Amino acid sequence: MDHCAATARPLHHEWMGLALDAARQAGSSADVPIGAVVVGPDGTVIGAGWNQREELGDPTAHAEVQAIRQAAAVLGGWRLAGCTLVVTLEPCAMCAGASILARIPTVVFGAWDPKAGAAGSVFDVLRERRLNHWTEVFPGVREAECAQLLTGFFGARRADDRTER
Repeated sequence: MDHCAATARPLHHEWMGLALDAARQAGSSADVPIGAVVVGPDGTVIGAGWNQREELGDPTAHAEVQAIRQAAAVLGGWRLAGCTLVVTLEPCAMCAGASILARIPTVVFGAWDPKAGAAGSVFDVLRERRLNHWTEVFPGVREAECAQLLTGFFGARRADDRTER
């Protein structure tokens, strides 16, 4: 994991709070509580999403993809230049790829994903210099809060599994 990335800015902490709020939206379904927001160049949120894979039966319905789609609709185009993607968990390869294709220059994330992360854990798609676009990455913003949300979800799920036996 690349822990030597850029230092988070004060607004990143505030925006991560909004991503955490979005993650809690997944609580009404069986989806893993991961949330994301896209912040426009002027600092306003133009997209928000949470995992809806279970709810929608869509393997691409990750929080980041949902937020990127909403932001593109608001801006009226696929280029999200000048925007910031803020997500509670390190993006996977699909979501990192989506942010690159959307030309998002900045990604802020909370918890690391040592099993599927693509921003420095398993892969580093966001800063891959062989691609036509790369991203400034700010990892570990409100990391403990983001990790706790996931730990609580999976702990409750394991407890439910034990109860059903």
